[in-house]
Amino acid sequence: MKTVYDFTVTDRKGNDVSLSEYKGKVLLIVNTATGCGFTPHYRPLEEMYREMRDQGLEILDFPCNQFAGQAPGNDDEIHSFCTVKFGTEFPQFAKIDVNGETASPLFAYLANEKPFAGFGKGIKNTFLKKFSDMNNKKFGEKAYIKWNFTKFLVNREGRVIARFEPTTDMEEVKKAVSAAL
Repeated sequence: MKTVYDFTVTDRKGNDVSLSEYKGKVLLIVNTATGCGFTPHYRPLEEMYREMRDQGLEILDFPCNQFAGQAPGNDDEIHSFCTVKFGTEFPQFAKIDVNGETASPLFAYLANEKPFAGFGKGIKNTFLKKFSDMNNKKFGEKAYIKWNFTKFLVNREGRVIARFEPTTDMEEVKKAVSAAL
């Protein structure tokens, strides 16, 4: 049976990285953007990383520009923004696509393991759904990820155990990560 450890990704310097390097860790894999309304999620992500990395947490950051062009910079510009504005220390990889024919195989796998189940209720969630639907029409059945800051929780055996949409409260994410540790 396939796990996240079967995938190789590219770091922001262009080097291949086998996710098997993270065996035995709890992973939170996130597609991000520097110009999104959810960009402030970097702060609680970094706080969680600093608090829990000694317990075995790794947060893997994959910038993506497929959602309204909200990550327009190159890998170095994005990294600089994140480290200066939010003090991020968790690993950041090369910018990728998460939807369509050019989607990262990792994100296609993650989304197939834990498909989209909705943004939740409320005005903000309803608005995001409409915007997301318009944006993702072009990807059809390969619209794996609905928006920036979708998070996948992976256990120490490399299995996807939860998916959190960007509208999920970060305290709920933190509780799930803590339980997985």
